[in-house]
Amino acid sequence: MNELTLEKFEEASEIVTRVTNPTKLIKSDYLSQQTGAKVYLKPENMQHTGAYKLRGAYYKISTLSEEERAKGLITASAGNHAQGVAYAAKAYGCKATIVMPTVTPLIKVNRTKSYGAEVILHGDVYDDACEYAYKLAEEHGYTFVHPFDDLDVATGQGTIAMEIIQELPTVDYILAPIGGGGLITGVSTLAKMLNPKIKVIGVEPAGAASMTAALKAGEVVELDSANTIADGTAVKAVGHQNLPYVRENVDEVLLVEDDELIGAFLDIVENHKMIVENSGLLSVAALKQLDCKGKKVVCILSGGNMDVITMSSIVQHGLIQRDRIFSVSVLLPDKPGELQRVASVIAEQKGNIIKLEHNQFVSTNRNAAVELRITMEAFGTEHKHKILAALEENGLKPKTISAKLY
Repeated sequence: MNELTLEKFEEASEIVTRVTNPTKLIKSDYLSQQTGAKVYLKPENMQHTGAYKLRGAYYKISTLSEEERAKGLITASAGNHAQGVAYAAKAYGCKATIVMPTVTPLIKVNRTKSYGAEVILHGDVYDDACEYAYKLAEEHGYTFVHPFDDLDVATGQGTIAMEIIQELPTVDYILAPIGGGGLITGVSTLAKMLNPKIKVIGVEPAGAASMTAALKAGEVVELDSANTIADGTAVKAVGHQNLPYVRENVDEVLLVEDDELIGAFLDIVENHKMIVENSGLLSVAALKQLDCKGKKVVCILSGGNMDVITMSSIVQHGLIQRDRIFSVSVLLPDKPGELQRVASVIAEQKGNIIKLEHNQFVSTNRNAAVELRITMEAFGTEHKHKILAALEENGLKPKTISAKLY
């Protein structure tokens, strides 16, 4: 347990400042009110490459010899480490080859290429890409830069804890996402070195809980699948070098369902005007599980690389999830004025109709009924119920149906 040292963390903290943006803590009044704690955000989504991964990649490459760098670098990544290695390799003037899963968001692929790296798409998840990257490294003699199972990389990621404690010395809790374990290893180890009283909480997506499985088994285990919208943490097996540090320094690992990440995305967009990817929101979503009233809590927002199509889908699902968009079906006689009657009831309740579908063929007896499907905006669940009650009072017998915006 002596590979990660305070001296190395201090060295890394100086070195990474060459390429990182200062990500000062942001006080979140909204999350503070929700939890009764003083909640701060560490916005690593504001880094040059859109994620914290630049720290570990750059520090790791700084420790390599000229000969190792001259061979060319290779890594596998779901996106953020890819950009970190590509950016750092460019800074050091060496070649980089990145293997990424075929499902990697386009924005991450394009940005990785923009830093001068060669990108190869292979496999469905990170683990498939990693296996192929090792194969290429062996064939071509490239120097492999592992995204998380490397203590130099973890040291670079741990510089986040140094900055948090320098800015907020009295922090009580630090929450960090877990994928392969590099971030939580560095952050938890340095935090405990500087102040053993700080509680460090790791957060995993429930659909890819590889660290939870490893802690339970007492060794690294490989999951059958890593199925989650938090693609940056979709890892089937955590790093072997990380597990002992996590067991020693992490106080608790929490699991978050994908639906909770959708709500967290809306919270951060609406209250902080920031785009944070699903993996980066694990720490925010986990706040609901934590009793931290009266404490100072820092949530690490690990990245913000989300493509526009994914963003659009998340927003739509979030609005539906919170009853700010919903759909109803009503049956009406097929005669003039009925559509206006329905619209008037909704307007009186300040609902906003955004989509109408009028189906005259729902019944063979059109005088008896035609179906009207209405999708509308509301202020939330309470307002939705008021609109439904008003429709009911007017004899319209609304039936709630699945909302679709397309």
